[in-house]
Amino acid sequence: MPIHLKSLHEFSVLTLDRPAALNALDAAIMAEFTAALQAVRHADSRALIITGGGTKAFCVGADLKEIRAVTAEAQRATIQSVQAAFDQLEQLPIPSIAAIDGYAFGGGLELALACTFRVATPRSVMALPEITLGLIPGYGGTQRLPWLIGHGRALELIMSGRQMDAAEALSTGLINRMAFGDVMQEAITFARTFAGHSRAALALAREAVHCAADTSLEEGLSIERDLIGRALQSDDGKEGMAAFVEKRKPVFHDR
Repeated sequence: MPIHLKSLHEFSVLTLDRPAALNALDAAIMAEFTAALQAVRHADSRALIITGGGTKAFCVGADLKEIRAVTAEAQRATIQSVQAAFDQLEQLPIPSIAAIDGYAFGGGLELALACTFRVATPRSVMALPEITLGLIPGYGGTQRLPWLIGHGRALELIMSGRQMDAAEALSTGLINRMAFGDVMQEAITFARTFAGHSRAALALAREAVHCAADTSLEEGLSIERDLIGRALQSDDGKEGMAAFVEKRKPVFHDR
């Protein structure tokens, strides 16, 4: 099977396991990916970690042999379905982390961009090389990359197709942490920095921050007021405030 989903401590781990094709995204892997996301949504995990099988790549993107062999209508349907799957990933009620070791090209980088956070080893290389094939990114790269690293940097990377090493990716904010040892262990360590918090509060925090990219300050502050109001009235919010006053550790129930 090209997708493996397992539990590791309090986390779910999804592995793209098609190493002979550098974990390229074909129809089979995307069907299993979407099903795995639904399983994660209903699991009791604190975070989802996504990684690639083998020793060379996280994921090198779309399987071009498969895509070029079908009609234009089928190509559009494939793009829409992958975009929808990445949207589902982005909207998970728990944070997600891309654990990158090796190549993250094209749709593979777009998959990582749909995650909440990214961790990469020093040998990792990232790129959106579609322009070198006469194409453009189609799985969300033109939309998510500018939000993450800024319009100018994103446009330069997309229009040049050049490769970015892990050091540059860290300095630009494309990745959140460098993994100098085992990338999975670093991803788990990183996940533990937020995994003990209320899942409900984490979801509200992400919603508030994402709104900042698409709204005026006035509208964003209004949204923030609504979201903090929901947090204050939530069971976890009330428990957190009570625990602070009582000088004890809060016990959250994710609601």
